[in-house]
Amino acid sequence: MNIDGVTTGIVLDHIKAGKSMEIYNLLRLYNLSCSVAIIQNAKSKKYGKKDIIKIDENFEVDLDVLGFADPNITVNIVKNGKLEKKSHLSLPKELNGVIKCKNPRCITSIEQEIVHKFKLVDEKNGIYRCVYCDTLHAAK
Repeated sequence: MNIDGVTTGIVLDHIKAGKSMEIYNLLRLYNLSCSVAIIQNAKSKKYGKKDIIKIDENFEVDLDVLGFADPNITVNIVKNGKLEKKSHLSLPKELNGVIKCKNPRCITSIEQEIVHKFKLVDEKNGIYRCVYCDTLHAAK
């Protein structure tokens, strides 16, 4: 199968196989008016299988959301058919408004306007801690 390259836009590569729709929803790509190609289960020398998302437009990508969802993603920015910038992600040290605290006694459950904030406390296992109530949350 052949999917055209991106002339100007973003290519999200090395997405864990099966996670592309989660990334699509987290980034709200459904709101874009440009072409978005989702390639699932593509062959990968490094991972065996991977997903790829090609977006035919440049926009501000939330790297924290991507890093949290899958820290192995590579973000490629393409302009005029050439790779302009390549970014390798990692788990973000802090998450604001990305995940919600599950503790019903947390202040974020009572005060709806408070932004949910988490700090990375265990990078190896992807464990975050709510800054308000210390509840733990594991990255997927």
